[in-house]
Amino acid sequence: MEIEVASSFHRGGGGESSGGGGEKVVWNGGAQRGTYLVWEDLTVVLPNFGKNKPTRRLLHGLTGYAEPGRIMAIMGPSGSGKSTLLDSLAGRLSRNVVMTGNILFNGKKRSLDNGAVAYVTQEDVLLGTITVRETITYSAHLRLPTKMTKEELNDIVEGTIIEMGLQDCADSGETVYFGEAKMAIEFFAEAGFPCPSRRNPSDHFLRCVNSDFDIVTATLKGSQRLHDVPTSSDSLMNLPTAEIKARLTEKYRWSTYAKRAKTRIREISTIEGLAFETRRPSQASWWKQLLTLTRRSTVNMSRDVGYYWLRIVIYIAVSICVGTIYFDVGTGYSAILARGACGGFVTGFMTFMSIGGFPSFIEEMKVFHRERLNGYYGVAVFILSNYLSSFPFLVAIAVSTGTITYYMVKFRPEFSHYVYYNLNLYASISVIESLMMVVASLVPNFLMGIITGAGIIGIFMMTSGFFRLLSDLPKPFWRYPVSYLSYGSWSLQGAYKNDLIGLEFDPLIPGDPKMKGKDVITKLYRMPVDHSKWWDLAALFVLIIFYRLLFLIILKFKERASPLCQTLYAKRAIQHLDKRPSFRKIPSFPSKRHQPLHSLSSQEGLNSPLH
Repeated sequence: MEIEVASSFHRGGGGESSGGGGEKVVWNGGAQRGTYLVWEDLTVVLPNFGKNKPTRRLLHGLTGYAEPGRIMAIMGPSGSGKSTLLDSLAGRLSRNVVMTGNILFNGKKRSLDNGAVAYVTQEDVLLGTITVRETITYSAHLRLPTKMTKEELNDIVEGTIIEMGLQDCADSGETVYFGEAKMAIEFFAEAGFPCPSRRNPSDHFLRCVNSDFDIVTATLKGSQRLHDVPTSSDSLMNLPTAEIKARLTEKYRWSTYAKRAKTRIREISTIEGLAFETRRPSQASWWKQLLTLTRRSTVNMSRDVGYYWLRIVIYIAVSICVGTIYFDVGTGYSAILARGACGGFVTGFMTFMSIGGFPSFIEEMKVFHRERLNGYYGVAVFILSNYLSSFPFLVAIAVSTGTITYYMVKFRPEFSHYVYYNLNLYASISVIESLMMVVASLVPNFLMGIITGAGIIGIFMMTSGFFRLLSDLPKPFWRYPVSYLSYGSWSLQGAYKNDLIGLEFDPLIPGDPKMKGKDVITKLYRMPVDHSKWWDLAALFVLIIFYRLLFLIILKFKERASPLCQTLYAKRAIQHLDKRPSFRKIPSFPSKRHQPLHSLSSQEGLNSPLH
């Protein structure tokens, strides 16, 4: 038995809510304060435009309502559409399905913004490194008012854990009955399926609509345990579940219970004076959200070995390899090529390894999408918290890698050059991290994301000026604008200026004048030196901001464009489906054969065949 519970909350207090920006609920004579929810003729279909492929109806003509101060239970077997109904009411349907019908809040249609309607989904979309207590605690910090004390928050968290018992831790569907629970027994009896006096009504109702029992019935009929029981005495044993559901649906469709529900819906829809205003789903302040997210993300990154720790180990190992290969490179003529190759490897291939944290970030994005739908926090807070929490790990990678390679290769003795070397390496890695965030927003699959990110980084490496000189790149597209958007070109120019300017190298022929490092940059690598290396570093930080802003814009655009795209898709799908006769009309019964109704009351006094 599966039950989905939807609550309609009653708000206490006066006629208006307290606090700024809150929801205002006005008292009207005869209408209880709170939010009234109505859904009329709600249909959800999964279109299939292929030939000889049917369109699946997930929900068909559902009508009902929920009132303040009362709890409504949605009961049905697995696959009957309970979660689809909740997704429809909460505005969480997938983009490839089409919904028709009306959803009214206090008699008015309104957009289902993020956090306007929230419920606990059945999917487990949580951070695996965070404990149950920590998950609920972070959720409380993100949602509850900032003015609440730590003790009050802890009490709520503990109470939630206790109440939820966490201390130890493709059938469609149509409305069979909607109305008062006490009248359900009467309705099923009128339909020819009365509930035996010794049976739980809820179990009986689900037994009538759950097709899983068909297999159990067939098994019991084939066993010796039912040989002595007349088959005609139990209608549930004689009729398939599809037939029972069809009869119940048809009975309800023309019953007084359906008429009462429609009458009550009209009454609710005409209630006047109930003002419904959206307020921020999360009552926590922006700063508290930022601190909470940063703290949670830091805990997740520190506990997830694959997020940064493994990369740090790999970076150190590769740095030792680079340091030993280019150990004490010196200033001989051969050192010109060696220093250039070392700089190209460090700023290119070593930063390339930053894509290794993409799978972990994808998991974090899943949590973000779920919490964003519930209105926990905004996009900007998530992006900023991710940057702040990753900052110490990226600094650790840059400093450990930079220190090993810099002093083993013995680039320059000045401390300022060492500082620049580390800053340049940090900025390059951070640009890759930001770029992969953009990729994650466009390609949510981590395998495809890694392939896409690797391809983009590979293009940037090719236009960095190492594999092909910047001056030799084709001007259209590759030089302008790709090389300017490439982190590699700015990073490599800064690295060469930091290392080569001020040095002198031995000539190829003994006795010739020494070669100046500046001439090596301009004549050999043909890179401009008309601007300082610090401008190259600044360009990297601009790219960091650019990619983070692009990530923000993409997420915002997807939020704004999704309803419009869904509407256009729904219109197109409905126009296409209306041409199908099978979609316009559905037979009320799966079979035209008449089968007599049999009472279930004959089961009274019989022992269960399972005992």
